Amino acid sequence: MTTLRARVCVAGGGPAGVMLSYLLARSNIDVVVLEKHADFFRDFRGDTVHPSTLDVMAELGLLDELLAIPHTEIHEVTAMIGATPVTIGDLTHLPTRCKYIALMPQWDLLNFLASKGKRYPAFRVMMQTEVTGLLEENGTVVGVQATSPDGPIEIRAELVIGADGRRSTVRESAGLKVRDFGAPIDVLWFRIDKDLGDASAALGHFIGGRLMVMLDRGDYWQCAYVIPKGGYDAVRARGLPSFRAELALFVPPPAERLEQIRSWDGVRLLTVTIDRLDCWSKPGLLCIGDAAHAMSPMGGVGINLAIQDAVATANILVPVLRTRRAREDDLQRVQRRRTFPVRFIQGLQLFAQDRIFRNVALTAPTADTQTPVPLPLRLLKMFPILRRIPAYVVGVGPRPEHVRTPEVPA
Repeated sequence: MTTLRARVCVAGGGPAGVMLSYLLARSNIDVVVLEKHADFFRDFRGDTVHPSTLDVMAELGLLDELLAIPHTEIHEVTAMIGATPVTIGDLTHLPTRCKYIALMPQWDLLNFLASKGKRYPAFRVMMQTEVTGLLEENGTVVGVQATSPDGPIEIRAELVIGADGRRSTVRESAGLKVRDFGAPIDVLWFRIDKDLGDASAALGHFIGGRLMVMLDRGDYWQCAYVIPKGGYDAVRARGLPSFRAELALFVPPPAERLEQIRSWDGVRLLTVTIDRLDCWSKPGLLCIGDAAHAMSPMGGVGINLAIQDAVATANILVPVLRTRRAREDDLQRVQRRRTFPVRFIQGLQLFAQDRIFRNVALTAPTADTQTPVPLPLRLLKMFPILRRIPAYVVGVGPRPEHVRTPEVPA
């Protein structure tokens, strides 16, 4: 069996893993990131790059290059409640460099960070390499077992970072306890072509307890349709024609483009989970991002919390790793730093889902379905200054992180 060595081994090539690996390599700390897929292309990854993340990119001197990648800017977060347009958040007053959300396919962001990371000799990415278990000695994690195109390998490391998502192999292998808070919804994920007459779509369209989100990806819409938890079988049982007729209530004309959904193979079921670890670490191991705290897609904040986790982890551990191994109390400092933002955002998501989606319609809405505008949203229409509050919560969030680590020549 092949054995490799690194100061830090990062399991998972998502936003948390790639950003942390970039920051470590930038400070000349040897790091290898393992990504089980052959590339970063995944349709179901989130597209929203929030102002807090754009600030991080500016602090790294990468913002202008990042924004040269095709993207869409959202200065106001809008929604349709039935037939009523509502502006939920006004980002133009945020205390950030970029007062907007950049809609950019996540694979573009990850490819960008990986390409910049390769400028540093300490940065390594191993694609098609999947972590299958942990190596432990005397109660301390000392590396990982993985499979690669060349067969099974071991990566020995002073520190293992679990950034392998909400179905984390690392956290399962470590036996870390997960607290599941539940979610009353799942999401169906599919695409439809854009029409020349399409205007910019509202980020959300609510009808009768159902929600459709349409993300602009240039020549097509990436669509997320909220259904009741466990309701996918009922949707399928009604058949594709019924499903397309249901979607026609949310999708701008012409409805004929929904014929592009020719089979259920083009509709992905995404199971929504809100959970977090009681303890993010054990000796030699730290979990961050979705591996430590899975978020609901509400607000599109998952990618940005993952980036914030990575920045905080680097800020705390880089000074340590430059002189010695990270001890368990060093790893626990990361959790203490990030616990408040995670609990705050998850608390808001739980509050919102209990009031918006707890009674999500089991039956499909119709053209006659009435959708009254809730009082909080009516207040946002009446008092525009209030729109700055949700804009700050979504765009910046509690305890935003800033890059404190130096760039160290090899």
